[in-house]
Amino acid sequence: MLKYLNVKVKKGFTLLEVTIAIFILLVGVTAGSVLIARTVSQMSVFSSKLIAAYLTQEGIEIIRNIRDTNWLQGGAWDEGLTGCFFTGCEADYTATTVENPPGATAYFETFANNFLKIDISGFYNYTSGTDTKYKRKITIVSGADILTVTVETTWSEKGKDYSHIAQEILYNWK
Repeated sequence: MLKYLNVKVKKGFTLLEVTIAIFILLVGVTAGSVLIARTVSQMSVFSSKLIAAYLTQEGIEIIRNIRDTNWLQGGAWDEGLTGCFFTGCEADYTATTVENPPGATAYFETFANNFLKIDISGFYNYTSGTDTKYKRKITIVSGADILTVTVETTWSEKGKDYSHIAQEILYNWK
């Protein structure tokens, strides 16, 4: 008697099930595309932040090298470094300017809000090459046998301003 009951056997999907499946697939694909697009657009910002971090650290290393060179040459350990208190300074590893005689370890001048340049070898400096988007300001506060070095690297990208700041305390330990 059960075999004569009017039971319908499903053989496919209904229009409602197909519509819901397509909607779920579209939401997943759209979310994935948006995630990939945002990641790709942020890659340049992440790259710029990494370069800025390295430029900031290089600014501290330049001041440390000038201090060490002063020691090796027998001069005052903070010679030439105490003038960056109010206005800040710009420095890189190129040498020989009016302020820096031949044999100097770094280019060192009063901060003028100049863009760093990149030369054909890939080195950042202030004297030759193509302008980049980065500016680096080095501020030094001196105390009794202490130099507090603050380096700020700034740049603009996609209409937004960014900065990276690092601080180091250098001592006259000699």
